[in-house]
Amino acid sequence: MPGTFGPDLERAVNEHGLTVGHFPQSFDISTVGGWVACHGAGQFSTRYGKIHDMVVGLEVVLADGSVIRTGGAPAAAHGPDVTSIFIGSEGTLGVITRVWLRAHDVAPVRRKAAYFFASFADGIAAMREAIRAHATPAVLRLYDAVEAQRSHGGDGSNSTLIVLDDGEPEIVAATLAVVDRFALAHGAVRAPDERVDHWLAHRNDTSGLQALTKKGFVIDTMEVAAPWSKLTDAYASVAAATSAVSGARSVSAHVSHSYLDGACIYFTFVGQLSSRDITDATTAEHERLYLAMWNAAQRAALSAGANLAHHHGVGLNRGRFMREAMGDAFAVLVAMKQSLDPLDIFNPGKLGLPTRRGTMPWGTGDTAAEHGLD
Repeated sequence: MPGTFGPDLERAVNEHGLTVGHFPQSFDISTVGGWVACHGAGQFSTRYGKIHDMVVGLEVVLADGSVIRTGGAPAAAHGPDVTSIFIGSEGTLGVITRVWLRAHDVAPVRRKAAYFFASFADGIAAMREAIRAHATPAVLRLYDAVEAQRSHGGDGSNSTLIVLDDGEPEIVAATLAVVDRFALAHGAVRAPDERVDHWLAHRNDTSGLQALTKKGFVIDTMEVAAPWSKLTDAYASVAAATSAVSGARSVSAHVSHSYLDGACIYFTFVGQLSSRDITDATTAEHERLYLAMWNAAQRAALSAGANLAHHHGVGLNRGRFMREAMGDAFAVLVAMKQSLDPLDIFNPGKLGLPTRRGTMPWGTGDTAAEHGLD
């Protein structure tokens, strides 16, 4: 059921020797319905895929009360994929009431490796060549020097690549051998496997960042996907643009999900109000800094050839970028919303969609009048 939490789902399928393979950072507190509605990606996605690769079919209640079922077959060719319309729709087009997911046999073997690179660009080049050679380990994550030091220790001079794979022994061995070959070809030095163990033990721990927010710092993350050829430029552009914002203190990134044609790059930015005691700062001042960093980071990413979001979705905050990111295709999304939910019942203003409910926070949704709906 959509309200099932991640650990409960995994325990249930594990009893049958199966796994879904979807392990987002929010695994302990997120639900199946949330994964589907927000188009989530788990940390083992390079092997198992994003949530859309796992969804076989859906049951959805529409705004008029009717119930539809979609999908149900391994593949189909009877028109556009209706299931995909609701995956990632963030509750704007209907209410997902049932989900059918693909599952995999629990892997008999797990292997791991880690590498240090002199530069983030060298690590990206190695990842690209490994993926293009069809080496797709479950986990292939590259941390820049800042995040490598923060998350894995070290002196902050190297980027760190974390590799982990699950599967049949022969396939896992071959996959890690291919990754190793390309990593060494780009100047990597093998790092202790303990780096992977540390990542596994602490990958969902955000207590350090939470401690900073309690001290008045402004912190958030932004993940975008870009073609391999544009990934390094997107990294540099976002870092430069966000760092230039008055009050920005740190911008770092890691590459977290890889595909044949590109990857997801995941940024963390930190800001601090200057020239006064943090405890005296107002919420409005924090919000201004927060929005300034977001505007700089997101527009730099779009200008560098990245997309709007990879797996965190849009919600309200990113709604103001939807037209910019989608171009004329945004009109198709608006038309679907108006057809399926003409009374604007479901999540008004989300995805930057026009709404009759007035102006949304941060200018995230067009008004209905702008689309001739009033």
